[in-house]
Amino acid sequence: MSQPEENVLVVRRSLFDELGSFHGLNFEPEKYLPALLSRGNNFFLPRAQAENDPTHKQIIPYAIIAHGDTVLHYVRGKKAGEQRLVAKGSIGIGGHMNDSDESLFAWDEAAYRAGVEREVNEEITIETPFEDRIVALLNDDTTEVGRVHLGIVHLFRLAEPKVAKREAMITNVAFLTRDELKARRDNLETWSQLCLDSLDRLLS
Repeated sequence: MSQPEENVLVVRRSLFDELGSFHGLNFEPEKYLPALLSRGNNFFLPRAQAENDPTHKQIIPYAIIAHGDTVLHYVRGKKAGEQRLVAKGSIGIGGHMNDSDESLFAWDEAAYRAGVEREVNEEITIETPFEDRIVALLNDDTTEVGRVHLGIVHLFRLAEPKVAKREAMITNVAFLTRDELKARRDNLETWSQLCLDSLDRLLS
């Protein structure tokens, strides 16, 4: 019996262009979020279609998990859903927003934030109090993966460095310093490289 089709949350690329497209990080998320998370502007498409359709951007929460001056780093294992990122290092936890829980045609900000919490909890267990805030948006049209995704960068600030992995795709989990991360930069996925290059600002 075949698996049901996964539907993922998207916005039209034309909306992103109207709001002001950019490359790399944009530190004015408040300029974009009201429109991106308006129920009239986002909707669900089958993932297989969305992955090859640059006229739409899939909304991807990208959570940086920080404690003090260290950041959670992991390596994407062979079971990673996005095969183009296997064996790459990452400092972002997150993934596609789908309709399996809500069965809504579109999401507002409250539904989105609930979805982010679910997504992070699927991949790791955070065993300490934390605060979550949106610090930037992330776009990279220079890669095949990046052209069809738009990242919303969250900063999870943890009271203690207590995190356990839940997904088989996540390996080599460790909190690393900026210098340790910079030494691994060449093996990071592109989004993590962009975040690392502006890490001081993201963590401030």
